Amino acid sequence: MRAAVLTRFGAPLTVREVPDPEAAGGEVIVDVLAACVLPYAAEVFSGERNYPLVPPVVPGTGAVGRVVHVGADATRLRVGDLVWCDPAVRSRDDALTPDITLQGWSSRGEGGARLARYMHDGSFAERMRIPTENAFPLPAAAGDDPARWAALGVHVISYGGLLAGGLAAGETLLVSGATGNLGSSAVAVALAMGAGRVIAPGRNQAVLGLLADRFGPRVRPVELTGDESTDRAAMSAVADGPIDMVIDLLPPSAPSSATRAAAMTLREYGRVVLMGGVGMLGGDDLALPYPWIMRNSITVRGQWLGPRSANAGIIRLLASGALDLAPERVRSFGLDAVNEAVTYAAAHGGPFDRTTLTPPAG
Repeated sequence: MRAAVLTRFGAPLTVREVPDPEAAGGEVIVDVLAACVLPYAAEVFSGERNYPLVPPVVPGTGAVGRVVHVGADATRLRVGDLVWCDPAVRSRDDALTPDITLQGWSSRGEGGARLARYMHDGSFAERMRIPTENAFPLPAAAGDDPARWAALGVHVISYGGLLAGGLAAGETLLVSGATGNLGSSAVAVALAMGAGRVIAPGRNQAVLGLLADRFGPRVRPVELTGDESTDRAAMSAVADGPIDMVIDLLPPSAPSSATRAAAMTLREYGRVVLMGGVGMLGGDDLALPYPWIMRNSITVRGQWLGPRSANAGIIRLLASGALDLAPERVRSFGLDAVNEAVTYAAAHGGPFDRTTLTPPAG
């Protein structure tokens, strides 16, 4: 089969023939129909983000695909099934704290690195191997436009964070980083989950207007100034009531002061979920005040990825129409144009911009 291979950091991906994946027990082989190219993929492949990928590797996080082989342990999956391939692979020998690798992308700790050495390659290929439990059936409609449904790879992340924070219908959510690719997903997913209103702070006035136009009065945009106290007051004021939850999805380039300003708008007993990249490339620590956390009974939770059940949940939201993919702008590239796709994704990382690889399309 053909695949795009990262031979070394800082080099373009090379499209070449590689051996077809072979499934062991408890694994599935899938023909890749569409794989999402994340806006920061170029930063990963250049080595700027210092991800624990080990070249040579086929990168790529998740895919929409069609099953071509199932093992004896699969009781419901069938050859020909259309599935979402969840890239979050978990070890099976520790139910309490499983090691995790993000297949073809990243991993956590030495255990995750060991898992990554086994489940090494991702979705930038004509075919991929995944654990049986990572194949999630999709509705037939996804087969009509698999490139659009590949946005699952973005939406399932924000959905996992909202689940971690216990977002309830009618609550007010503040999305720190709302004007970004992942943050705008959190706005859309939260509204699909029944959020009463969503506070959307950012510096890009045009993008804030886009969010307000698409979602109406339940979205409350706030143009940020960069001054922590001013921005905190503005976010609190536009909420027109208590803020129940904050989810932070800011990128590594953002200052920790922006995360802190958002977090400290919370009401007493509020929750903050940290899912972004602040501090990953250096910079100041978050430094939330201990007395404020303690006296206001604030819950602060870090969340990397989400539970396996998040995949099934986000598919249900999409299948029901509560979360609408139709307005998203999708640009697809064949496998031979993978480097063009990576460059395009970096330049088109705004709200609801999606870049995909569609290997069978050439």
